[in-house]
Amino acid sequence: MPKHKAKDLVTKTKDELLDKLNLLRKEQFNLRFQLANGQNENPMRFKLIRREIASIKTILNNNMMKVK
Repeated sequence: MPKHKAKDLVTKTKDELLDKLNLLRKEQFNLRFQLANGQNENPMRFKLIRREIASIKTILNNNMMKVK
């Protein structure tokens, strides 16, 4: 799954972003277990997921600041 562009994420609703965030956190959790068991096939995926989570959190935070 390729990294989403920030401009694509900005156009999504808050609910869509929260759903995507939950999905990425579950995937990150599963990758941690794979890493611990030595079954991780793509170690760069962990870094990519971490960055996508950060992007989504940043966009959510910016949207919250705009509301205030």
